[in-house]
Amino acid sequence: MEDAIKIDNRGDFGLWAIEVAKQIVSEQGFGLAKAARDGTDEDVRVAGGALGQAITNALMEVYDGLLDGADED
Repeated sequence: MEDAIKIDNRGDFGLWAIEVAKQIVSEQGFGLAKAARDGTDEDVRVAGGALGQAITNALMEVYDGLLDGADED
């Protein structure tokens, strides 16, 4: 999610969403699964919060990109 990409259509957005979802799950999903298996309730809450924050960050990133694109029109 560090490289800027250009989303020109729904298909591009779909591909971006799939790639971001895979990245989030690979980075945050393991921590949540491990916490659920071995951790306390607090560990699960923290890991779940991290997963939720990663999703929020991705959504805000695309929203900000939409706003940047609107300035160009």
